[in-house]
Amino acid sequence: MSNVQLTAGICLRLVDSSENYDEVLNSKPTMQILSVKKVSSPGGLNQVDRYRIIVSDGEHFLQAMLATQLNNLVDEGHVGKYSIIRVDKFTCNLVQERRLLIVLDMQILVKNHEKIGKPDNAQPTPGDGASSAQQTPAPHSAATPAPVPSTSTISTSAPQQQHQQQQGQSNRAGLNRQNIFPIEGLSPYQNNWTIKARVTNKSDVRTWSNQRGEGKLFNVTLMDETGEIRGTAFNNAVDELYDKLEEGKVYYISKAKVQLAKKQFTTVSNEYELGFERHTEVEECRDTQSLPTIRYNFVPLSGLQDLVKDAICDVIGVVKEVGELGSINSKFGKTVTKRELTLVDKSNFSVRLTLWGKQAEQYSEMNEPVVAFKGVKVGDFGGRSLSMFSSSMMTINPDIPEAHALRGWYDAGGNQASFQAHSNSFSGAAGGALSGFNRSEMKSLQEVNDMLSNTTTDLSEKPVYFSARATIMHIKQENVAYPACPTCNKKVFEQHDGWRCEKCERSYEKPEYRYIITMAVADHTQQAWFQGFNEAGEVIFHRPANKLMEIKFEDETKFAGNL
Repeated sequence: MSNVQLTAGICLRLVDSSENYDEVLNSKPTMQILSVKKVSSPGGLNQVDRYRIIVSDGEHFLQAMLATQLNNLVDEGHVGKYSIIRVDKFTCNLVQERRLLIVLDMQILVKNHEKIGKPDNAQPTPGDGASSAQQTPAPHSAATPAPVPSTSTISTSAPQQQHQQQQGQSNRAGLNRQNIFPIEGLSPYQNNWTIKARVTNKSDVRTWSNQRGEGKLFNVTLMDETGEIRGTAFNNAVDELYDKLEEGKVYYISKAKVQLAKKQFTTVSNEYELGFERHTEVEECRDTQSLPTIRYNFVPLSGLQDLVKDAICDVIGVVKEVGELGSINSKFGKTVTKRELTLVDKSNFSVRLTLWGKQAEQYSEMNEPVVAFKGVKVGDFGGRSLSMFSSSMMTINPDIPEAHALRGWYDAGGNQASFQAHSNSFSGAAGGALSGFNRSEMKSLQEVNDMLSNTTTDLSEKPVYFSARATIMHIKQENVAYPACPTCNKKVFEQHDGWRCEKCERSYEKPEYRYIITMAVADHTQQAWFQGFNEAGEVIFHRPANKLMEIKFEDETKFAGNL
């Protein structure tokens, strides 16, 4: 075994609240892991498992918890029981009057090692005695609060009592900034916590009126180094906190209610959420050190096709095109403004992303900026599309490595690349994307027919792609194009006040025609019927559908000659 020296005494220093915590938090102690236990979250779409561990300095041990960004070290077997680690970054919080170490970053010094020493519990509970030195403790379950030690069995030194009294006076005068609690560790079982978090998103104030009465609310997304959580304020708390909380700033927050998250109203990855009340304390953090930064999990634009509809993801791209400001009528009768951006990235894919409301109105960047989006929703319109909503976040030209790399690629020639759009996939008789043909794997129509006949794949769930060369023999003249909504591309119907879109709940002076063509094609093996949509129609007819329909309305004979 290697000769490893643990940082003796660090556990007691962490327990002793009279210590200089700045010095302790920067000490990077070497410790040994005595036990590892997975604590599963109680369900939910965004559940994230956590690991409770016991750490030892050879003389004493402490309960601890790994930040979720370190889960892979356990999952992949890099660290386990009796591993020696250097704790590079951590915080230590007070939970039920007991210290809980939160490991934010660590280095693995020795993966497998024998147990060092016979450590005692640094925070013994009644009845522990010396027996704790003879066995390895088990981490507490996340659903069970740590036992509260009896004051008759734990001696508190005079300096420590004085510090606690001063701390209580500080709490009455303002927030307790010393015992900063990680968002990841919040649960209904903790009291007297304070978090230090950045407001990454802030909604408008929304009002409601029903049989029960009237009210108002707003919500924010809060983030620190360990995770995110949603906070919601109602009625009087709205008046108290709305102007105080500003997007992008960091705050100390305490005395909010921790409750189970209502997953139907949020996409934030946390099983809990905060309820702001009248006595909730919020104080802006003026400290410029150790401020939480936004964490992304970017998906390349080419990878969007692997995500299911309504999935939530983070993307980063260059805004190559900016659409005009438009509007639609929501199903609640309100007019909502929208703007569409076209994003591209190094995967040589493009995707359309929709901004709504104030974000759409205020967007004014026209010089092809790099923009990072957090928490956008995946749609299947046009193959794949993205949409921001209330809890999404947009950062223009962020100072992160991914943005700098993307900017360098784009300016060095990426702006001249050809980008592939996500298109509606096709199968059998369905039209599809016109780009990306693999001519080296060209199939005859007979081979395609045989392939589809023998497949066991559900084509509605997983399309089969192929490339073929054939001649268009006939195009049906009926319904070669349909009148579409200029905003959402759904079919519109002519009424007394114009062309009506039921989805957008508004009428237009004229429609925007889009191709939907049915055609017979043939090669040397057989004939087959295909259906093509707007992209295919523009390639076949060399003109937009609006132009072809103008010919149809003016001269049917000339129109037939174009088919």
